[in-house]
Amino acid sequence: MDSGGAGTPVLLIHGNSSCRQVFARQFRSDLAASVRLIAFDLPGHGESEDAPDPTRTYSLPGLADCTAELLGRLGVKEAVVMGWSLGGHVAIEMLSRFKGMKGLILTGTPPIRRGGYAEGFVSSPADGLAGRRHLAEAEMDRFAQAMFGTPVEPFLRDAIGRSDGRCRQGLFEASRAGLGVDQRLAVEASALPIAVVNGAADPLIRLDYLDSLAYRNLWRGRCHRLDGAGHAAFWHAAGAFNALMDGFLHDVEGKAAAPGRAALGPS
Repeated sequence: MDSGGAGTPVLLIHGNSSCRQVFARQFRSDLAASVRLIAFDLPGHGESEDAPDPTRTYSLPGLADCTAELLGRLGVKEAVVMGWSLGGHVAIEMLSRFKGMKGLILTGTPPIRRGGYAEGFVSSPADGLAGRRHLAEAEMDRFAQAMFGTPVEPFLRDAIGRSDGRCRQGLFEASRAGLGVDQRLAVEASALPIAVVNGAADPLIRLDYLDSLAYRNLWRGRCHRLDGAGHAAFWHAAGAFNALMDGFLHDVEGKAAAPGRAALGPS
């Protein structure tokens, strides 16, 4: 999906077992005209094919390489990257792979040390449905509710059913094997502006952990929490989330904010 907006390209990366349609409320907003929003289906998700070489692709480095290659094929040399959940982990992995990254927006993504699930997550995703290759019907419903809240959007339930379970399994096998960067160190060392925006009621991640990181360049000096929103804050609090994204993009570009812009949306 490409909004065709005239401004800065903004790449949106979806979460585990999801698809590009989760960003529909960004594409239907004013952002779609003011910037070039780009969203795609990761390998093994949505309308993308399953990876022909799962061992190579179904890891954070593999998905980051794929995403960087996509930007190259689209001719995008500079972009802001926004990642949700797994997508945020992929985006962090891209810091060393996509030299044109101008800023990073993380939502539902705790940057953790290798193996540090207990720090950033309420319970380890490696031991739950997020890392399970085969999901029964009831498990898909539970997974969808945890990721997206209720009511579960039918397209998301369909996306979970379509997704390649080898990706869920492979991601955590690769993590246990030590593949990928230390994500906490990566965000603490990066000079890029990083915006952290989460739902105040996210049931999956430890928000206080995110507050504790020593970011080198945290946007506006703090992590933002959107009242009433869960793990998918960009969907359930789309207006407030989009306003914060708009403000971040203007700050990244060094433009003066429009009157009232900085006050839009709760934080």
